[in-house]
Amino acid sequence: MSRRAIIALVQTRHIDGLTIRLLRNGDTRTVSELFERLGTRSRERRFCGAKPRLSTHDLRVLARVDAEHHVLVGYLGADPEPVGIARLVRDGGTAEVAFAVADAFQGRGIGTILTRELAADARAAGITELVATVCGDNPPALSLMAGVAESLHVRWHGGERELVARLES
Repeated sequence: MSRRAIIALVQTRHIDGLTIRLLRNGDTRTVSELFERLGTRSRERRFCGAKPRLSTHDLRVLARVDAEHHVLVGYLGADPEPVGIARLVRDGGTAEVAFAVADAFQGRGIGTILTRELAADARAAGITELVATVCGDNPPALSLMAGVAESLHVRWHGGERELVARLES
């Protein structure tokens, strides 16, 4: 299989009232803004433990965008601050993924849209599996991954679940 770079053909997408943009490489401000909109419980679910703040190193890692790191950011209406983020890091034909939606906007389908778009970009780049490591008590992450999977396998590792979603062709 040829290895294609993860490149979205459309830099900005508008879907069901959500504007989705690609994160610019090094845009730590956007990552930080979304993190600040996450409550304690959301941070624990996203990072599988207490995370009161992001270090400078964390911000650099999360804001890295290149041929192997792909990040989509969601915005609603005229709100200049992000309401959700979906990130993947490619490793051959698989990619590790992570998602977060600001507390005030959870349950509105934002995570579903971002996950669907991230999976479409992954498929276009020749990625066949998405892998997410999530806290054991994170049903929304399980739902998001199941929504884009042809098949979903769940493995337990201590208190965490590894979700492996085989993408539809």
